[in-house]
Amino acid sequence: MADTSQNLILGVLGGGQLGRMLIQSAINYNQDIHILDPDPNAPCKDISQHFQVGSLKDFDTVYSFGKCCDVITVEIESVNADALQKLSDEGKKVFPQPQILKLIQDKREQKKFYQANGIPTADFILTENKADVIAKKHFLPAVNKLGKEGYDGRGVQILRSDADLEKAFDAPGLLEKLIDFDKEIAVTVARNENGDLVAYPAVECAFHPTANLVEFLFAPAQISVEIEAKAQEIAKEVILKLDMVGILAVELFVTKSGEVLVNEIAPRPHNSGHHTIEANFTSQFEQHLRAVMNWPLGDPSLRCPAAMINLLGEDGYSGLAIVEGKEEALAEKGVYIHLYGKKLTKPFRKMGHVTILDENVETLKNRANRIKELIKIKSTP
Repeated sequence: MADTSQNLILGVLGGGQLGRMLIQSAINYNQDIHILDPDPNAPCKDISQHFQVGSLKDFDTVYSFGKCCDVITVEIESVNADALQKLSDEGKKVFPQPQILKLIQDKREQKKFYQANGIPTADFILTENKADVIAKKHFLPAVNKLGKEGYDGRGVQILRSDADLEKAFDAPGLLEKLIDFDKEIAVTVARNENGDLVAYPAVECAFHPTANLVEFLFAPAQISVEIEAKAQEIAKEVILKLDMVGILAVELFVTKSGEVLVNEIAPRPHNSGHHTIEANFTSQFEQHLRAVMNWPLGDPSLRCPAAMINLLGEDGYSGLAIVEGKEEALAEKGVYIHLYGKKLTKPFRKMGHVTILDENVETLKNRANRIKELIKIKSTP
């Protein structure tokens, strides 16, 4: 049977590094991708078939962009979901579906969804403003999260005691019980329109102590067979309860008593899946493409243990980016550097990542630490 899908235009809202890596997968299939992004120098600018500068939050801009595409997806959640809903109502394929984006744009609604669907998550209470948080201080220690507009560590404050209440957000949000977890893990799941569903092996995340971003990732996660099965089951349950088409990253806490709790979800390729480009039979970016285009899903199995290091802009450096230690790192077996095409660096900006493959998991950790110290993103004087 002839494949007519290759003539379809896939429109992506967002032209950052996730869109860039999606395009890199799509090139193998002659799949045309159109990009909308507010930044005229976004990482996708020079490699997409069509690049349009415009606001992702403006109804008319998103709507007119989507009219010229056959299938529309996102690489960032902060988009105009109402425009996508109109496009969907008019027959355009929009994945993830607009109502799911709306749900995920508001952490309050996200938490209520888990509660209503019996998905295990930390206890929480909704708050309206800073005064409301202070009035509910009996709930501490807790994490105060903004309902909307929080991402990449922004919009999250840990409130351990009354002394921290000054840091509370003066906007609608929630207080979530602070979990004394053993590990943070993530499971990526993907589902196409046919209802096919696959789950990637769980990965283990280690966060930067001040930037609140993933600093290291290790695959596979060092967890028991029982915890792995539980995490996979929960991640699949989330995408099925959402009835979502696309790719979904499910971030989870593993508690010291062996509970597995959903922390947050992202309906797009995610930092916790970057290693899959080299380490898995099907990368998360190719899987995203396969899911939204309703192609057969790829095998998510791990080929080899892997570590992933985020390359963040060094603290104290802003300006034209220079990469130190690249050649020394490239001389090593199983080291793969991905730079995101960002010309300017600033402290903690995501500039790229490195994947390291090694059959020995302990060796991997040592190598990851060494390469993290070797490769630095600084700026010209």
